[in-house]
Parts: sequence; C-alpha cells; structure tokens
Amino acid sequence: MKATLVLVDGAVFRGTSFGAEGEVIGQVVFHTGITGYQEILTDPSYRGQIVTMTYPHIGNTGINFEDNESVAPYLAGFIVKEYCPHPSNWRQDTDLETYLRKHRITGIQGIDTRKLTLNLRETGAKKGIISTLDHDEARLLKKVKEYPEIDGCDLVKEVTCSEPYDWGEGSWQWSGQPKKSEGLFRVAAYDGGIKQNILRLLVDAGSAVRVFPASTPSEDVLAWGPDGIFLSNGPGDPEGVPYLIENVRNLIGKKPIFGICLGHQILGLALGGRTYRLNFGHHGANHPVRRLDTGQVEITSQNHNFAVDPESVKSECEVTHINLNDQTNEGLTHKKHPVFSIQYHPEASPGPHDSRYLFDRFRKMIEEA
Repeated sequence: MKATLVLVDGAVFRGTSFGAEGEVIGQVVFHTGITGYQEILTDPSYRGQIVTMTYPHIGNTGINFEDNESVAPYLAGFIVKEYCPHPSNWRQDTDLETYLRKHRITGIQGIDTRKLTLNLRETGAKKGIISTLDHDEARLLKKVKEYPEIDGCDLVKEVTCSEPYDWGEGSWQWSGQPKKSEGLFRVAAYDGGIKQNILRLLVDAGSAVRVFPASTPSEDVLAWGPDGIFLSNGPGDPEGVPYLIENVRNLIGKKPIFGICLGHQILGLALGGRTYRLNFGHHGANHPVRRLDTGQVEITSQNHNFAVDPESVKSECEVTHINLNDQTNEGLTHKKHPVFSIQYHPEASPGPHDSRYLFDRFRKMIEEA
C-alpha cells in the first residue's frame, strides 16, 4: 500500500505503508540509535511525534514484551528506510508490523531517510503528515499547516497514570528474574510520562516507589511519607503543565528531589527560570555531555525539544553538565537544597550506561537528608 509523507515546508516523500492504515500528523524528529526501536516506540516522551530512525534496517529483532517502557506506544507515527518483515531473536514475542497495527500506529518505509534527516538537521524539527488514505500533496500540506504547534500544549495529561500505583520490580537479570526492591527508603515519582527503566533503576538503588499522576497535589504526595521526590521525563512543552510546576514549587526544600528530562525543565520553571524551544531538539543515543565537576564526558541518550536557560536560574542553581554539541544546559544542582536534575536520560534504554551513577547520587542524597 502506498504511503506519503509531507512536511510543513513542502517536502514530499513517497513510500509504502507498514503498520496501521490511516493518517497522522505530528512533530517529525530523527533518532540516531542503531538498536532499541522498541524502547523508543514505547517511550511516552515521544507523544505527538513522528520518529524517523536514521539506522536503515529496522525490525530485525521483532518485539518482546519485557522491554517495553510503558503499557503501549504513544508516538504519532514511525518512519524507517527498510522494514524487516522476518525478525529473528530468541526473545521476540511478535513482529514490529503486527505490534504497530495492534496499537494503531501508522508507519512509512522505503523513503530516503538520509535526505529526510538532512532536512530536519539543517532547518529544524517540523510538523509533518503521514497518510495511506490521501496522496494529494496540496491537501496534505494544507492539513499539516493548519495543525497546531506543540508550544503550550499539555501532552502530559495524555500519558500520565490515572491513579497512584506501587512499583517494586528492578532491572532484568539473565536468570529471567528481575531484582527485588530492598525498600530502604520511599520515593514518590511524579508521572509526566515515566519510563519503566527509570522505575527499575530506582528500585535497584534500594527504593520502594509509588508513582503519582502529574496532577496530584503536593500535599497528597507528602501525606504518603516519601523520603525523596522524583520528577519524570515526559512529552511536549513544560510550560503547558502549570499544575505540575506549582506542585514541584511547593516541594522544594521539603524533600530531596531528582528530575530527569521534562522533570529537569519543570524544576527549572518551579525555581523561577525560563525554558525555550530548541531549533532541532535532541533525539538519539550518542550525545556527548561534559560533567563540569570532573571534566568527564558522558555519551548520553536524549529526547527533548525544550531546554532550560541557565542564566534564568543562576541565582538558585549551579550548572553541572553541558551538551558538547550546542553548549546547552544538561544539568542543574540547587545551591541550598538537596535538589538536582538532568536533561538527558541516565536510565538510557536504549543507549549507553555512562550516567547511571546519578541514581546512586540520589540515594546518597536521601541518606544524608
């Protein structure tokens, strides 16, 4: 079946459909990971985005249900150079196309993903539409131009949990049995679109975790008696989630706080700072980040379209990490309170494990508090 991709700048790519039939509009971004397409698909941070994989051959390991990062894929659409219809992996439960069809995710394959990536890299991430139903360029371009931008939109409400729940499963082991929580301390995690590997690593660090919806009042979180607060990753513009910003503002100075990605941005806004939209965004598994305290360079996994202006929070925080590609802020620590945050994904999945020490840092911060 034919499929057509049209970008808001008028660029047109024609290929074939894989996954569900239909028509989807979203922010088109590219991801540089060679592996881990399943974790990318199920990362709630990609809500509202059409993800292009720069690695050309996708689907060869199929899908296994143990490696999902959430209960379902949340992205808008999926773009690959070549889909592999005959996967081979001892852990697979199903193939990629069957999984996409089940969850109503529309994909396109057979296009020049190098040309598409160059477009996004040179002029920035932009809106696009994938359609298997309509192939008229003018009509598709009109639809995508009329579609709203992500700025100011609350995408968190579309991915956060509806009720609090407890999580006690640690990292997957070769024995097939995940680690169990020691429960040395309690961590309350605000769910802005949390990845399950974050929860696993919090458990590995000795915590008993309770996950709360993003709209949960701060007093209800404190009533559970947590030893620390975790602010999760998530999709979209942090300024579109004012209720979470206010809740976090009320928690600063009361408990140790650790934020990742969207949680980093929410924390910056809660401290009176400013966020801004990046021209290209950061999406991939090989972004170099420097630790300013040691000079060490970490290779990191990233997925975000917004960043915190470090000048806007310099009275409250010190910058701890910077991105070596564009010098943007990648980490903050509070000058007075046990509070720190990271813009990238130390839990990786997929990606390198250079930054997992941050979970031990959070544990030590709680122990000291």
